[in-house]
Amino acid sequence: MISLVYMEKFFTQPIVVIALVLWSIFWKGLALWKAARKGHLTWFIILFLVNTVGLLEIAYIFYLNRFELGSKKLLAALEKKFQS
Repeated sequence: MISLVYMEKFFTQPIVVIALVLWSIFWKGLALWKAARKGHLTWFIILFLVNTVGLLEIAYIFYLNRFELGSKKLLAALEKKFQS
């Protein structure tokens, strides 16, 4: 198991911090651009305010932008996808 001290040392290294910031900026910019082009104001606001180090942005770019947030299509698709 990785100790917290090791993780703290790793994530406080300048090169790691710079790499994470650049990674996040790239995906956030791409997702915001795509949301703006499609007119998804709700997604634009969520993507702008929530920082997930690119995870939500990648999900939006490759999957979630197909659905409107307010519609039941997104919930129905997610329920269908994750039903066991």
